[in-house]
Amino acid sequence: MHDLLASIDLGTNTARLLVGRVEGGAVAPTLVKRRITRLGGGFTREAGISPEAWQRSLEALTDFAAEMKRTGVTRLRAVATSAVRDAANGDAFCREVLERTGIRLEVIDGGEEGLLTLAGVLSGLDRKEGDFFVFDVGGGSTEYTLAESRLPLYTESLPLGVVRLTEGKPDAAAMVEKIGRELAGLGERLEGQGLRGRLQGATLVGTAGTATTLAAISLGMTDYDYRRVNNHILTREEISRMFGMLLPLSPEERLGVPGLERGREDLIIAGTLITLQTLEVFGFDRMTVSDAGLLEGVLLSLEV
Repeated sequence: MHDLLASIDLGTNTARLLVGRVEGGAVAPTLVKRRITRLGGGFTREAGISPEAWQRSLEALTDFAAEMKRTGVTRLRAVATSAVRDAANGDAFCREVLERTGIRLEVIDGGEEGLLTLAGVLSGLDRKEGDFFVFDVGGGSTEYTLAESRLPLYTESLPLGVVRLTEGKPDAAAMVEKIGRELAGLGERLEGQGLRGRLQGATLVGTAGTATTLAAISLGMTDYDYRRVNNHILTREEISRMFGMLLPLSPEERLGVPGLERGREDLIIAGTLITLQTLEVFGFDRMTVSDAGLLEGVLLSLEV
């Protein structure tokens, strides 16, 4: 019998728990939980994580600890990303989490985040051969990884997160300017490595909340089903159409759109802009959506 494993991804917007087993290099989930805690909400460079975000995330992790105890998890790996990585009070937050929940958070850098995400994405894709350009839009950062099948060729974390952009920029035009500048720099570095040409034959894969939300909207989902979302293909034209529909709506009005969950109603604009700019700057007309990503990659790493 395979051990019952657990992974936790404490992101800038969402805390997620996966309990399951690894069978034949694939994840067999028995429990998935997530809570939008907006850990990066109210974040400041001087103070770091705000008291409110601290408490919301601590409550989610306390709940996760109870679930793992109930299900009999034998091994856990819990990672924290951009918000904790960048926070002046990140170490203090990790200490309190350990004291209160017994969960030892491992703060990973953007490079490792990209590589773990690649492993998770490939575990769920129908096609695993060829070149892939994977991007993971998070709350505080977006990771880009170019890979030849499972072999990573280049990975980089950019300071493009949906919480960071939404709270830091006054409007969509300012977001577009920031995104365009960061992606132009990424393109230059790929060119400098002699890798930009490989994008022409690569499959673009989007993972994490923005990509899965766009897929859910495309599919008109009222109840989220990861099996339908995983491997769903979105064209640039369809994403542009969804953006045009969402932009003039108020955040509250957007909650009436099937597929858009509460907690993403303001963030979806920044996330969709990152997605559209990625397609445009790197010359893609479509993207494959992966429901699997960092959370699954962290669980798979426990079997290495």
